Amino acid sequence: QVQLVESGGGLVQAGGSLRLSCAASGSVVSNSIMGWYRQAPGKQRELVADITRASSTNYASSVKGRFTISRDNAKNTVYLQMNSLKPEDTAVYYCNLAYWPRVGVQNNYWGQGTQVTVSS
Repeated sequence: QVQLVESGGGLVQAGGSLRLSCAASGSVVSNSIMGWYRQAPGKQRELVADITRASSTNYASSVKGRFTISRDNAKNTVYLQMNSLKPEDTAVYYCNLAYWPRVGVQNNYWGQGTQVTVSS
């Protein structure tokens, strides 16, 4: 049982910055990957970035060099620093936590989503 709560979304002009936060509570296991996904209207939900407990990261090519994901294990919190925002970054951003309770089994938990709108 894991709950994820996102914050930090909002409206920003192109070229601006936002910092998203996601705090996990409940029975959080140490061996997990936390990440950010986004979904724009009419589009599939896509991975933006994720990070392991050891801070190994992956980024979508569209955000490399602009976004930075980080993780505070002591606070069970993941962040997404978004710089040089573009209108195409507009989407609902969802926090995700994935963990493996046993070999071959993956569980996923999702936050409620936070709206990011980038105006041109």
